[in-house]
Amino acid sequence: MAKTEGRKMRILITGATGFVGFYLSEYLRDKKDINIFGTGFGEVQEDFRLAFPDYKKWVFVGDLKDKKFVLDIVKKSKPDAIVHLAALSAPGDSWKISQEILTNNMISQFNILEAVKAQNPKTKIITISSGQVYGAVKPNEVPLTEKNPLRPNNPYAVSKLFQEFLGLQYFLNYQIPVVILRPLNHIGPRQQGNFAIPSFVKQIIEIEKGIKPPVIEVGNLDAKRDFTDVRDICRAYFLAIKKCKAGGVYNLSSRKAYKMADILTTLLKNAKVKIKVKVNKEFLRPSDIPILSSDYSKFKKATGWKPEIPLEKTLKDTLDYWREKNL
Repeated sequence: MAKTEGRKMRILITGATGFVGFYLSEYLRDKKDINIFGTGFGEVQEDFRLAFPDYKKWVFVGDLKDKKFVLDIVKKSKPDAIVHLAALSAPGDSWKISQEILTNNMISQFNILEAVKAQNPKTKIITISSGQVYGAVKPNEVPLTEKNPLRPNNPYAVSKLFQEFLGLQYFLNYQIPVVILRPLNHIGPRQQGNFAIPSFVKQIIEIEKGIKPPVIEVGNLDAKRDFTDVRDICRAYFLAIKKCKAGGVYNLSSRKAYKMADILTTLLKNAKVKIKVKVNKEFLRPSDIPILSSDYSKFKKATGWKPEIPLEKTLKDTLDYWREKNL
């Protein structure tokens, strides 16, 4: 990574206006020795505009598939490090929009690497992959380590594995300091989209507010998943900039697998009304992973990080956030 002695470190966050990028922007804003820059796509959500009234001064809105746009933002921000968060990221959706997800995630990664190679090959790139790259995991393989076989079994996972291998190629051939992180599910307030927990929460709040009948529709509740609070994940991303070795691959997780049925039960216990559960076959995926949990020991050894926020608090905070929102 480029030296920053005597000046503030400059960090570019792609996808700064999204769920994780928003939290990471807040986390880094409070650090006096850092200047943050970001990218956004489409309309910037109201919560972000309120949190960052000056966002137009440091957020570049555009399409990362546009090579010229990426070259321009890297030139203007002159980053010491890039946290590449921007992606189409719902595994469930990837079956419906496979080509869009593959194209978006692959070309965006390529453009960022090319821009850094052209302007400052010392820029450290934190490539956010996903634990989904492990794919068809066998029960006896969990918790997963970074040495586990990679068997991606959905288009999103394939796009993430492409990002990893492309980053590795630029590290090996051009010495660009790329670090690859494989986080599992991370959740928290403000999360939207086609993910299980925000779907559960949104339906519960709609029922509480009388917007829909007291029936929640769900997919596969037998799957076991590893969840980490988004605020813990953002601490990890910053530590990766400071302490992870170029060319390294690291898992991020809580190392605890929770059955989706138990997650839903916890949420329903905190609901203000009684709610029935109905399985909707449309929510089921062509292939699913029975259990997904990983070991973050390698990352902990490199950075000292470990998750601190318990799942119960994350779920409560998420419910409370959506109760205050106008749906």
